[in-house]
Amino acid sequence: MGKRQVTGHWRAAGPYLRGVGWWDGERCVRADPHDATRLPLDTWARAAVPVGVRLEFTAQGPFEVRYRASTLGTVDALREGTTAWEALREDGERVALVPDAPREGERVVRIDWPGGPGVLYPPVAYCPVPLGVRGAEPAPALPRWLVYGDSITEGWSAGGPALSWPPLAGRALGLDPVNLGYAGSARGELPSAEQLAGLPGAAITLAFGCNCWTGVPHSPSLLYEVTRAFLELVRTGHPRTPLLVVSPLPRPEAERAPNALGATLGDLRAAVEEAVRDRMAAGDGELALLPGAGLLGRGHLVDGVHPGDAGHALVASAVAETLSKLLPPEVTG
Repeated sequence: MGKRQVTGHWRAAGPYLRGVGWWDGERCVRADPHDATRLPLDTWARAAVPVGVRLEFTAQGPFEVRYRASTLGTVDALREGTTAWEALREDGERVALVPDAPREGERVVRIDWPGGPGVLYPPVAYCPVPLGVRGAEPAPALPRWLVYGDSITEGWSAGGPALSWPPLAGRALGLDPVNLGYAGSARGELPSAEQLAGLPGAAITLAFGCNCWTGVPHSPSLLYEVTRAFLELVRTGHPRTPLLVVSPLPRPEAERAPNALGATLGDLRAAVEEAVRDRMAAGDGELALLPGAGLLGRGHLVDGVHPGDAGHALVASAVAETLSKLLPPEVTG
């Protein structure tokens, strides 16, 4: 018996797409392209990779997605596992995995779907641009959750795009996570804070500070002021939006080792937490702090820095539990 044919009209991909921050033409990007010149080059390089962008749908059988291969072209060296279209049920169970390769021009991928609602992650390593969908309906939109952070937020070392902590916590909370994790960057750059301020969202999480130990070294006093300024700018656009700050997760080699300015990661974590607590004490009642030091153990880190699947699951659980206490009923449903 041959494969069941996919019938019906092509529909634009836009209504299916989730996790979208900004558009750069027909591409989904993770920073404002009109403000790109104010961002560090490493931040914009990561923002061009559409991490977390996905299609949410309901279908009664197989469906197709028409897409264009990206001009970015090369596989991201640390995201080699994301070279396939991965279709999952709402609970995260994988149903289909369709390998892909970076080829020029428009192409069509077929997903043999058994029926019901689901999520389709494109192969982010190749940055394809979804153009149309046939044989499926868009899923209802969920409240957007803006998640700013570094490589751990971006999902490095997770076993798949649905297994990093933002999508795990997003499923638990019933939110649409917009992944603004920038590997090697996310040092609290103030243009990023202003971009967050202008981006609609029902909840926000900030998880930065690890890359302030090396890369661009910070002192505790500098990171304290950066954190205060970042929060102040985000609040210009989101004065009452639930906002959770996760202080730096553990990194054993950095906890007691001084950087070029004499600061250990423990010192920097304390500075982030002090800045958040000071703002809470000053009356920001929609702000919460989740201390990162105790969330993971050494055994959860696959390379001494990034957590594996078990570690991402622990972070997701802690974030979901803490953020749920801030969310109003109209957001949680």
